[in-house]
Amino acid sequence: MDIQIIQNKIYEIRGQRVMLDFDLAELYQVPTKVLKQAVRRNSERFPSDFMFEITESEYNVLKISLRSQSVTSNKGGIRYMPFAFTEQGVSMLSAVLRSSVAIQTSITIMRAFVAMRNYITTTTQITAELAEIRAKLALLERADADTVS
Repeated sequence: MDIQIIQNKIYEIRGQRVMLDFDLAELYQVPTKVLKQAVRRNSERFPSDFMFEITESEYNVLKISLRSQSVTSNKGGIRYMPFAFTEQGVSMLSAVLRSSVAIQTSITIMRAFVAMRNYITTTTQITAELAEIRAKLALLERADADTVS
């Protein structure tokens, strides 16, 4: 499974990187209904920092990026708001679903989350170094201007 495909299914909601139930169901090769039932039967494994139900307004904001995906029920709209799973919640799903596909998929998803975190950390470090270089360059330019005048 390609990490890039998984990274494209990671969204930021409420300041957290999450994956939505229907994307996870597709990756785990189970119907979304089955995934949600497994979560509800094991609700004690999914505290609010592992999983939450998104609001209708959050869903409407996401709809634009979800247009290419099939996220509606056969009744012409969604009946229930999707569950959003944090990295820890995704990890817990493999224990709840218990299939070899779920275990392998969870491993790949964990790698995707780690790759995103590493990318963000590297980008932040590069941005800070660039700001430092710009500040030093500005000082040198001022010193040169003072020397010339």
